[in-house]
Amino acid sequence: MQVAPSILAADQLHLEQEVGRMIKAGCDLLHVDVMDGHFVPNMSFGPGMVLALHARFPELRLDVHLMLDNPADYLQVFAKAGAWGITVHAEIPGGAENCLREIRALGCSAGLALKPATPATAVTELFPLTDMMLVMTVEPGFGGQHFNSAMLQKLSHLRALGWTGLFEADGGLQLSNLPLLAAHGLDVAVMGTAMFGSDDPARDIARIHEM
Repeated sequence: MQVAPSILAADQLHLEQEVGRMIKAGCDLLHVDVMDGHFVPNMSFGPGMVLALHARFPELRLDVHLMLDNPADYLQVFAKAGAWGITVHAEIPGGAENCLREIRALGCSAGLALKPATPATAVTELFPLTDMMLVMTVEPGFGGQHFNSAMLQKLSHLRALGWTGLFEADGGLQLSNLPLLAAHGLDVAVMGTAMFGSDDPARDIARIHEM
């Protein structure tokens, strides 16, 4: 299992040191949540943050999660800024098909995110255009929420419907619930508070890599 610390939970005044600590601990990706205050009720980072992170840590894969009403308007700018992967939501107005095609055309990994209320059956037609499926295990918009265990069944349902790509989960992930997620096929664990609040992230990441 790969680990993607979410900078939403990092100390924003010391972000360079915080990210460096995660890299030293052995993280696989860095998760960057981009929120517009409309699609979700919060605001966060923009392309400038991705550009700065890529310039400072060029070898680090930046996993950019767009929680925007209009992600199509920003795909090129995030790709040029240095995103390794770009994830858009299945619930965006007009659907995600064209966005997924463009993300791949830009040379990035194409991710598709599902809110907790979105059923697995709603995205089967998008399987061929998607590289990584992000199952939200909380309602997107804020960090520090409790893990919704009902989403475990969504992982299983997606596999039963024919999904063979990577699974990512985000929201309330802890060392205590990762074994259950691993049993349901999780590949990439997005972890905010659990990583940046850990007193020994290297130990925790090593344990996760063994799952």
